[in-house]
Amino acid sequence: MGLVSEFREFISKGSVFDLAVGVVIGAAFQKIVDSLVSDIIMPVIGIITGGVNFSTLSVKVGDAELKYGNFIQQTIIFLLVAFVLFLFIRIYNKTKRNQAQ
Repeated sequence: MGLVSEFREFISKGSVFDLAVGVVIGAAFQKIVDSLVSDIIMPVIGIITGGVNFSTLSVKVGDAELKYGNFIQQTIIFLLVAFVLFLFIRIYNKTKRNQAQ
């Protein structure tokens, strides 16, 4: 079997198409979750923390500037995105279980 025909067989399997669809839908869903976190949740956190913008926090060490605030901000965003995804997956799994019963 030649390389081209072997590749054609591989690419025509359903699992490759399912993976491709999953990646595209995942990328679109990521934009929704990112917007939820950036545009809705983070402003509320800003209000709770008195308007502190973590991304501007830094300290100078010699000539270097350590922007630790941006690290804190990105960590908070990551945790929020992970939590929102967890909630969506939890709801999806419950819905799927209820349909199976």
